[in-house]
Amino acid sequence: MVKNISPFRFGQVVDSNSFTNRKNEFKLLEKNLFSGNHLIIISPRRYGKTSLVEQFIIKNKTEPEIIHCMIDLFSIRSEEEFYAEFARKVIKSTSGKLEEWIENAKSFFRNIVPRISLGVDPVNDFSVSFDLKEIKKHKSEILNLPSEIAQKKQKRIIIYIDEFQNIGTFSDSLNFQKSLRSVWQKHHNVSYCFFGSKRHMMLDIFNKTEAPFYRFGSLLILDRIDLEHWEEFITKLFEKTNKKISKELAVEIANLMKNHPHYVQQLAHFTWTYTDKSASREAIQNALEFMLNSNSPLFIKIIEDLSVTQINLLKAISKGEKQLTSHEVMINYSLGTPRNVFKNKAILEGKDVIDVKPDELLFIDPLFEIWFKKNV
Repeated sequence: MVKNISPFRFGQVVDSNSFTNRKNEFKLLEKNLFSGNHLIIISPRRYGKTSLVEQFIIKNKTEPEIIHCMIDLFSIRSEEEFYAEFARKVIKSTSGKLEEWIENAKSFFRNIVPRISLGVDPVNDFSVSFDLKEIKKHKSEILNLPSEIAQKKQKRIIIYIDEFQNIGTFSDSLNFQKSLRSVWQKHHNVSYCFFGSKRHMMLDIFNKTEAPFYRFGSLLILDRIDLEHWEEFITKLFEKTNKKISKELAVEIANLMKNHPHYVQQLAHFTWTYTDKSASREAIQNALEFMLNSNSPLFIKIIEDLSVTQINLLKAISKGEKQLTSHEVMINYSLGTPRNVFKNKAILEGKDVIDVKPDELLFIDPLFEIWFKKNV
């Protein structure tokens, strides 16, 4: 590890040096996906879902009987784009060289003629496209591609699909989801792992009884990392770069960010930046102020998009109020009627501003909570 470069990572998929304590989650992924079960990973944004999956793939990439295939739907906006990207990634991940890619693309399609275009680097890059009419007639050929290849190679294929909630925005999304499930549920040698950054949309797809993907696989609710692991993680990374931080201050960083993976790494990074040799409480405060000022335009935009009663509800939550529909709380915070409270709670949850727990409501973003308490 380079001594004069911060060891903390945020806002990107982290490497093994910056990845900490997901041992239990690793075991769950292994037990489910290796045994043929499907898994849905759900959590608020920036909890490290993608990093978890990518580190799991790296750890198990030498397993001879397993093929890993990662598909990102971030920029996918239609069924046609989905089928093309799905086919491209499955073919690429299951083929060792260009000739095999082309052979697989042709041999596994009986009724569809794929159009293969080579990129700047023909050895490592290509694209696949299809005629839309052919796709609609024979879409099962594309969706069955992992199963067909897995059978031929006598291996298990694990398909990881990031930003899976994007399929909810497709035109005629419900029928599209039905098509996916009707085919994928018959695959015995393929495991599917779904995850995405829009938690409420993922829950709509997998947790509603009327949804096609209801109970398609096991749910893994990714939580924040325990305080004890942050203490060790932060102090060790300071030491590896010839700086020091006391356990007390490492705990303070984690507590300020309420163990949120993204923000603990970010506050630790800027504290490290403000530290010459040994971290101080002043360095932490300077780091926190920098983060608050940098994110202020974003937080202002969040507030501008909320109604007055929604902002008032956040004020009540920030003050630790539990009985939000009690007469006293509704009067003190001008929340309106109980119906308004329930409606605004659902809206704030849908916007990923709050996390609705069985016994409490929490700000999802701990930095926004600090900013909100200071400025609103």
